[in-house]
Amino acid sequence: MTKTLELQFSTETGKVATVSIDHPKEPIDSAAVKSVMTNIISSNVFQSSKGRFITVKGARLLERNVTDYVIAD
Repeated sequence: MTKTLELQFSTETGKVATVSIDHPKEPIDSAAVKSVMTNIISSNVFQSSKGRFITVKGARLLERNVTDYVIAD
């Protein structure tokens, strides 16, 4: 199972921009995530076509399960 942590930011254009982190350390510490997101906003390290990040919108942990099946010809 693959896990991804998505950090969601509101932008200056009123849209939502997302930064994805593969294989995050668990358990997720909400306070640490918010602190990192606040630092990302204040340091303005990411460029986005949706505009500058201005506020923390949210974060979510996604889990993806893939099952391959062999199909005979």
